Amino acid sequence: MNKKVIIIFGPQGSGKGTQAKILSEKLNIPHISTGDLFRQVAKVDEKIKQATVKGGLVSDNLVFKLMYQRIAQTDCENGYILDGFPRTVEQSKSLSQTVDVTNVFEIKISDEESVKRLVNRRYDPVDNKIYNLYTEPRPAPEIISRLAQREDDQEDAIRERLRIYNEQTKILKEYYKEMCVTINGEQSIDKVAEDIMKHL
Repeated sequence: MNKKVIIIFGPQGSGKGTQAKILSEKLNIPHISTGDLFRQVAKVDEKIKQATVKGGLVSDNLVFKLMYQRIAQTDCENGYILDGFPRTVEQSKSLSQTVDVTNVFEIKISDEESVKRLVNRRYDPVDNKIYNLYTEPRPAPEIISRLAQREDDQEDAIRERLRIYNEQTKILKEYYKEMCVTINGEQSIDKVAEDIMKHL
């Protein structure tokens, strides 16, 4: 198998994490989410916790440190899927000095769709599975009462993250214009996955 280094980006709530997990299973390579990495560190670092709760970006130095530690692990030898990194052109340039990116996908949804999806996102504290009250995957009625909302899924934090995304991350489309494929994220999960696979 040729090594695949796949970048998936899009606004918050676009489903890039869901699609990265689907791709991970199909291609048998790991899905690396910077959001997950940050949340692990935030458990022991109050400054990072406050930055993520308010919707801000974590410093490039920390992002690079966490990311390069992760992609150096043995399960990444055949490739990996990056979700949430790079977020800026500067991060993209740094990444290109280290690895050869093979595929880039932008999952596109409107800002209002993003807000609707995220304010209705919930997680199950029992098994950490993610559900949504507005879109898929919906929770079974018997578990709704125990579901919780992440602190950074409040509307003010979401709109701040979208502001940053619109200012910085969308420029990635121009940076990767030779290989970036835009996918309509306002389709069903299966249809989005099908559209991505057509380009791999």
